[in-house]
Amino acid sequence: MKYSLISFLMLAFAGCHSGKQPAREKNSVTVQPLRLTRQEAEKLVKLPLKYIHKEYPNKPGEVLASAKDLKSPRAMHPCFYGCFNWHSSVHGHWSLVKLLKAYPDLKEADTIQAVLLEQISKENIRKEAAYFKPELNHLYERTYGWAWLLKLSAELHTWHTPLARQLEQNLQPLTNVIVSLYKNYLPRLRYPIRVGTHTNTAFGLSFAMDYAKTVHDTAFENLITRRAKDFYLKDSAYPLRWEPSVYDFLSPGMEEVDIMRKVLPEAGFKSWLKKFLPQLINKKFTWAPGVVSDRKDGTMVHLDGLNFSRTWCLYGLARQYPEFDYLIPVANRQMKFSLPNLMDDSYMGGHWLASFAINALTQ
Repeated sequence: MKYSLISFLMLAFAGCHSGKQPAREKNSVTVQPLRLTRQEAEKLVKLPLKYIHKEYPNKPGEVLASAKDLKSPRAMHPCFYGCFNWHSSVHGHWSLVKLLKAYPDLKEADTIQAVLLEQISKENIRKEAAYFKPELNHLYERTYGWAWLLKLSAELHTWHTPLARQLEQNLQPLTNVIVSLYKNYLPRLRYPIRVGTHTNTAFGLSFAMDYAKTVHDTAFENLITRRAKDFYLKDSAYPLRWEPSVYDFLSPGMEEVDIMRKVLPEAGFKSWLKKFLPQLINKKFTWAPGVVSDRKDGTMVHLDGLNFSRTWCLYGLARQYPEFDYLIPVANRQMKFSLPNLMDDSYMGGHWLASFAINALTQ
């Protein structure tokens, strides 16, 4: 009996000093990120399909050089005219690609394919690309719409089907224009834009970085990295308690975290994060979701989008660095708070929010 006990203790001691890392406790993470299920995909696809051809109401953002520029949204933008505005139409098309890519046998698969082929045609994209050529139009959709266009292009690039190759080739002239506009704009940008809406610089850089890495555009990637460091590397003590403002659909703080985790090496990023947002290092960190007080108000409903974009930033951080997995329940809370609102929402939310939910659920 003594011999057995001594042998057991020796084995245990040897195991503790074998150099192997202790196994992770099975219950150390009890909450997983929310995922895009087929059932959820079948529901969410109804929104972009419903609005992709809905031309009116429409909020154009054009600069008119003369009376001849007064045209209908569809005449101005033959591909991206629906969904209330250009950028929402772009991420509506991305939603269709993403959902069909995730679940090729969706009930609406044939309809989605037909819509994508009709919309992202060579002729339509030729006209969309030509729209940006006049100098007055170089500012159009800078950089929010640009970012979503590159996200659409990257999604097609990583979808290995004949349909995707055709659509990517058709889209390429507009993709080239947007990349060129980015490369011209970023070196001239002296200060970052830190708002929680469309012009947020960190958001635009983050999606553009994903594209640059996907297509191996090293020059573009290096430019984004350099400018992100110029803008954000010295930031510290971000006042997260100031968020959100009532019109935010992006968290300025989390968008900054999102781009910096993509451009900094691990040690540099973690050191930067500790200075920039020390609250996030606390494993007891909590964050109340943004609450929409009027769902028919087109700007107040932005807060649902805020909850979704917070989610994808938090998921992205936890995915890249698993020691931040304690943030997953925080992200899930944001997601669960706003996701039930989508299907019965008014047009002011329904025309775009599905894209944000899909992006969060596919992280």
